[in-house]
Amino acid sequence: MSTANIVLLILAIVAFAFAVWALIQREKTRKLKNKFGPEYDRVIEQEKSSRRAEALLEERQKRVQAYQIRPLTREESDMYAAKWRTVQEHFVDDPRDAVAQADALITDAMRVRGYPMSDFEQRAADLSVDHPTVVEDYRAAHAIATRDAQETASTEDLRKAMQHYRSLFEHVLDTHILQHH
Repeated sequence: MSTANIVLLILAIVAFAFAVWALIQREKTRKLKNKFGPEYDRVIEQEKSSRRAEALLEERQKRVQAYQIRPLTREESDMYAAKWRTVQEHFVDDPRDAVAQADALITDAMRVRGYPMSDFEQRAADLSVDHPTVVEDYRAAHAIATRDAQETASTEDLRKAMQHYRSLFEHVLDTHILQHH
């Protein structure tokens, strides 16, 4: 085989390897976008690099796979649904306290399901792996609860926080019974 043929063969192999690598990267990106939805875009914006963002999202997936996340039992669901109804009813009389209770209730329910209770950002990141469509509800509600702790949230803000928390209960905690009782 001539030197020119060897060089062409090596170039063809390198080009083929690059094309395969590019296809694999595109497929990985597609899967992450599909899995994480709006959270994918948020992390890319935050990281200012799609490569770093994708590495972070993959790291989240691996970390959460190691957890023993479980659904709530029927009894636990009933208990949380009853507590949620009480919190909602309390909102009329004391919106600030109701939002604080809702925040504590969602945190407790996540703990019972098996999510580690480190800092809020870690909980939100972990939650995004299995529930990417409602993690923004969690962030928005928690931000309002935090502002309210500093007495800078309006009653309308508190009402929105309760809507966000309700979305979390319905989607994350599988408390479908909220709609049936």
